[in-house]
Amino acid sequence: MEKLNDIIADISSLIWGVPMVLLLLGTHIFLTIRLRFPQRYIFKAIKLSISKDPGSKGEVSQFAALTTALAATIGTGNIVGASGAILVGGPGAIFWMWIIAFLGMGTIYAEATLAQKTRSVDNEGNVHGGPVYYIHEAFKGKFGKFLAVF
Repeated sequence: MEKLNDIIADISSLIWGVPMVLLLLGTHIFLTIRLRFPQRYIFKAIKLSISKDPGSKGEVSQFAALTTALAATIGTGNIVGASGAILVGGPGAIFWMWIIAFLGMGTIYAEATLAQKTRSVDNEGNVHGGPVYYIHEAFKGKFGKFLAVF
């Protein structure tokens, strides 16, 4: 059992070390550049999210969509993670969290765009979508179904 624990610890340290940081940071930078810096529209997005548009169509108001997205994105894990990073890394951790969050906006934007482009509407008018749908659409066949379920 100890041997299995050592193997899992070795794999974990390999995956969750520098390679994962470089992969995530590289993805953030790539999508930020490829999408032509979607961060430049952040103030416009905030304004649209908190203002009321009585003539808009949809099942959810702009503010309800914003609060749902924030709840799903932030969550209690990020609150605990941020406080733990500050505890371990000091005030400099806040700076790096801001940098990564700024670059990560491109990744979040890409994910939200994929979810909107691949969503479907059933016969009753209900909208279905999300990561499972766009993974299934991107990778057709058995592999796509496996990834979507995974």
